[in-house]
Amino acid sequence: MIDKYSAEADKAPLNIAILGLGYVGITAAACLLSQGHTVVGVDVNAGKVQQAARGISPIAEPGVPEMLQSGFDDDRLSATTEVPELSGFDCVIICVGTPSAPDGSHNLSFILEAARQVADSISSGEQSQRTEPISVIFRSTFRPGTMENVVVPLFQSKLGDSYSDYVDLVYNPEFLREGTAVSDYFNPPKIVVGSAKQSLPEAVKKLYSGVNTPHYFTTGFREAELTKFVDNTWHAVKVSFANEIGRICSAYDVDSSVVHRIFVSDSKLNISQYYLKPGGAFGGSCLPKDVRATQYIASAAGIKCELIDSVLTSNESHKQHQLMRVRRLASPPARVLIVGLAFKSGTDDLRESPNVTLAADLVSDGYEVSIYDPIVKSANIVGQNFGYLIDRIPNVSEKLLSGENIDAGDYDLVVVNNSLVADLDLALAKKIVDLRVVTGGLSGIESHG
Repeated sequence: MIDKYSAEADKAPLNIAILGLGYVGITAAACLLSQGHTVVGVDVNAGKVQQAARGISPIAEPGVPEMLQSGFDDDRLSATTEVPELSGFDCVIICVGTPSAPDGSHNLSFILEAARQVADSISSGEQSQRTEPISVIFRSTFRPGTMENVVVPLFQSKLGDSYSDYVDLVYNPEFLREGTAVSDYFNPPKIVVGSAKQSLPEAVKKLYSGVNTPHYFTTGFREAELTKFVDNTWHAVKVSFANEIGRICSAYDVDSSVVHRIFVSDSKLNISQYYLKPGGAFGGSCLPKDVRATQYIASAAGIKCELIDSVLTSNESHKQHQLMRVRRLASPPARVLIVGLAFKSGTDDLRESPNVTLAADLVSDGYEVSIYDPIVKSANIVGQNFGYLIDRIPNVSEKLLSGENIDAGDYDLVVVNNSLVADLDLALAKKIVDLRVVTGGLSGIESHG
């Protein structure tokens, strides 16, 4: 959480260098000037620099030209093609472009050059009189690990192992929409600041004085770096999903505006945080069946819906991912206890449960599998549930255990699928993997003992 600012600290203007005078950089410059700060814009494009140096915006964005002109009139705006000597600056904001490379990755050449120039402009001699390090804030979008594996080593190579005495490196993604960028700058949906210390330099706190947001997050570098990718991909998914539904509506003479109003009115499930937490695959009697039916409805009308068509394939891939997590922790014939067999705790619905698939795959692989799910009783398994389960795990009744006869210490691995784990004492468990969550690190595994 970002700390509260002191009133006196808020009044002190900052000297800020902004590298990259594109959409993000110019908008930031304009908004910071409007708060009384002094800004030097830096860009390799001489045309942009000439415009900015005269208080003229190189982009069309409501509010930006007026704020730039006002900062220029107050003699608080300048621009140059070279990174200035930075000893008198409080912070540097880097928002140069990261265009797509041929393989789809981001081209980091502009980032590397900007970081190199900033590091070259900072020397231990210049910084020796500073009371605190200069803040170097990256807002360009790049992949997780870039700060740790590219930016930090670059500054370390230029400034030595004590580089953190002279510079605070920060990753701070922006959430601006063209057309409403000024409003978004001062009223963002969230502020995310990533740093090695997971704390904020004073200059960064001052930058956000006067900015209103409901959510502040201070994180490590990688979580902050991934944020923009998650947001933009989700936005793209929403647009594509809406358009696919729109095409289906058109084919069946359905008023898509009515369907849209009904859909977005549901803020409990549809437009909400539900179903968006990384964890287990989906299953049950409704989701798989209705996705397949939607695919059929579309294909019967000759409508291509690639996003909807990919949903079940993606779900199968996630089942395989979860299986691999288990396999990495134990090899056959290890004893494995699976906690949760139904697709959701509190129910005995086994239809298309990913937990049944997991148990069946482990049995097939040669693991010694036991299952804890007190709601699922072999004597009560009938109808579609019976057929679905027996077809996949023929001797399932021998594997179902009650809570009284479970000693977690007897198992090489405990696999947690749902909240039934609260019934068990796992203090003696050798290893545990909770498939409801995707934890940090490369393996996504929790281990005990």
